[in-house]
Amino acid sequence: MAIFVVGDLHLSLGGDKPMDVFEGWEGYLPKLEANWRTLISPQDTVILAGDTSWAMKLEDTKTDFAFIQNLPGQKWLLKGNHDYWWTTARKMERYLTENGFDTMHILHNNACMVGDYALCGTRGWPFDDTNAQDAKIMAREAGRLRMSLQAGESALKIAFLHYPPVYPGGCAQPLVDILHEFGVQQCYYGHLHGKSIQPRAAGGSGAKWMVSATSWFRRTVCIFALIKSVIKAFVCSFFQFFCL
Repeated sequence: MAIFVVGDLHLSLGGDKPMDVFEGWEGYLPKLEANWRTLISPQDTVILAGDTSWAMKLEDTKTDFAFIQNLPGQKWLLKGNHDYWWTTARKMERYLTENGFDTMHILHNNACMVGDYALCGTRGWPFDDTNAQDAKIMAREAGRLRMSLQAGESALKIAFLHYPPVYPGGCAQPLVDILHEFGVQQCYYGHLHGKSIQPRAAGGSGAKWMVSATSWFRRTVCIFALIKSVIKAFVCSFFQFFCL
């Protein structure tokens, strides 16, 4: 049993917004599928850290979700800033059930329990958006993160966000405070691509923050292994895993 995380798949199999038109994304989907099938088994767990599909409505995700459904492992989806199809957890879970997407689940105000670990998370929010409306969104995201961590009860907690909780010279303080309050030692996030990633992967204040977007290393598709075999925790190197 193993736990993996990958973010920002930006699937558009049922639409007209392929990422291959951007430099560095050419042919990324076959790489993703090949690496996934080579390294992930049906009993493994994969966190999808946001920006999973470009679909605008939930019913338009069917082709993208069918692709994910047919990959090995149990997948838990976080909301990203481009997941416009996202709606209430109840509606999404019903949609997954009705369409036979039984390897896909929603990580929202809850926790995924894997062995001794609780996998928790929420979308997050940019810390440098400071107007009143953004402050309300940040407070709401902080509440959702707290609820998710509380759902993990006494298990060892690993946190997942879409937006980075830390940046050079700043952080999303409400979220960071909650992560510290619950003793979270590892937090993984997506959202960033290409050259914007490296300066923002950082450790500090007793926690390790790591990016999980698909374009981490030389803009090739990567999947980040968090926990391998019998739930033994470690942080892997992209030079060792999945940059094929």
